[in-house]
Amino acid sequence: MPDFTPFLVSGLALAATYVLSAVGIVVLYRASGVVNFAQGAVGALAAFISWSIVEHGGPAALSWLVGVAVAAILSLAYGSVIATRVVSTDPITRAVATLSFALILLGFMGYLWGEAPRRLRLPTDTMSFELLGVHVTLTRAIAFGLGVSVTAVVMLFLSYSRMGLQMRALASNRELSAMLGVRVFRIDGWAWVISGVLAGVSGVLLADLQRLSGQALTFAVIPAIAAAVIGRFASLPATVAGALAIGVCEALLTPVPVIGPFRSATPFIFAVGAMLWMQRKPVFVYR
Repeated sequence: MPDFTPFLVSGLALAATYVLSAVGIVVLYRASGVVNFAQGAVGALAAFISWSIVEHGGPAALSWLVGVAVAAILSLAYGSVIATRVVSTDPITRAVATLSFALILLGFMGYLWGEAPRRLRLPTDTMSFELLGVHVTLTRAIAFGLGVSVTAVVMLFLSYSRMGLQMRALASNRELSAMLGVRVFRIDGWAWVISGVLAGVSGVLLADLQRLSGQALTFAVIPAIAAAVIGRFASLPATVAGALAIGVCEALLTPVPVIGPFRSATPFIFAVGAMLWMQRKPVFVYR
């Protein structure tokens, strides 16, 4: 019987990066109605930029800030230039547009950096402590702490801040909100910026916890989308719970020989299960 404790600890850190990405997806959807399939690709680009700055002798802290800033600017640029052009189309068209953007970024990263195996090292990798008899790096602890704290901050932001209330109003009715004086494009822009920042942070952390690969980081959006589906793209607590469950289950399946190689299917199983649960109908018993 394998010892699952190390995989549980590592799974919580991995799940925290899913939480960050999923929260960004939900915030953007609640404000603009867009399911952002480019979340992972934007994070991957942030990680590659950070890695390149460090490789050329730049300070590590600056490299992370630049990477996250570029992710935020790129996300805002897409939201301002492309998303506004398709805002009146159906949700599928808007989602496919973000998928096209993700594929463009993936091709750009493949052309510029290739797919050679890399790792973005963070100074916190050398700092560690013991938890349940497991050696835990400070990076993993920071990832988990960020996931929890960012979720709490975003929930408070949406519930009590003026801009958060305006985002919630847009999610209910964009036309009516505009008639009541809500600056729709300004609120949309901030939602894209928040989404980009969370994508950049999660991309940098994933590049350290797993590996720096454009393809791997781009498709890391799948667990985040699955978590958002569990939360119905509305409930942040349910989204966070879904992301944690997906990340932990993926990690716990790793040492199981029979199903370990198929652990990447975990997000799909959770998403399908959530959709089946949402579509359930009451059973009437006739007497």
